[in-house]
Amino acid sequence: MRILVIGGGNMGLTFAKSFLSTHIVTPEQMVVLEKSEEKAIELSRLNVGTIYGEPGQYIRESDLIILAVKPQDFKDLSLRIKPFIDPQQVVLSIMAGVKMDTIVEAFGTPKVVRAMPNLPAQVGVGMTVFTSLPEVSRIELVTVQNLINSTGKAIYVEDENMVDAATAISGSGPAYVFYIMHGLIEAAHQMGFTQAESELLSYQTFRGAVELFNKSEYNCEEWIGKVMSKGGTTEAAFRVFREEKTRDGFIKGVHGALIRAKELSKS
Repeated sequence: MRILVIGGGNMGLTFAKSFLSTHIVTPEQMVVLEKSEEKAIELSRLNVGTIYGEPGQYIRESDLIILAVKPQDFKDLSLRIKPFIDPQQVVLSIMAGVKMDTIVEAFGTPKVVRAMPNLPAQVGVGMTVFTSLPEVSRIELVTVQNLINSTGKAIYVEDENMVDAATAISGSGPAYVFYIMHGLIEAAHQMGFTQAESELLSYQTFRGAVELFNKSEYNCEEWIGKVMSKGGTTEAAFRVFREEKTRDGFIKGVHGALIRAKELSKS
């Protein structure tokens, strides 16, 4: 199997390195197209396959093409590589907001898979939501899913609109987590802990809470109840959260991300 990754940025490089580290492909089977000469030189040093700076016949020889470029660069890219696209090739897009029909129209290939990974894919614990057009065979879809699973976990959805929803949840989600962690770090620092101590307190608390959740059958509300005692410190914190409508504001913010994701899809 030959894989072509178009775009050697963070996510494109993450996918290429994951495929190689899990031995799904060899460096000889991996090709990366990166228009930036500076990035191309850097990629060459990383031994992630053959690096090209311009489109060519090698594109037609790939079994799977992964689109990992910025959405705003797609129109120009499609014009440059369309002459080298074979209709039987499978195209996996990890571009935010670009609909599958747009890719079909641009390339003339019906076999399109659209996925929304997130940043933790860089360390093998990513969360990806993906969907596909009916023309993608079951075998091809399983192959793509196995590739995605090398970066973490994946969920297949029938409705493409759910990929936009995933953009607002798991795509943007790591930033929400860092936002809350940063608040906990700031609070700890204000209470007298050093910066290093504050970061450790926050990191280990988040890590421990996730581990507890993963290794039990309790939901979040049940775990909150186990931490909180009547008249205690946790209850005092939650009283302020309710007064400030912290949860409502957070949910509203996530819906704001969904609205923007839908706007990007339409544009």
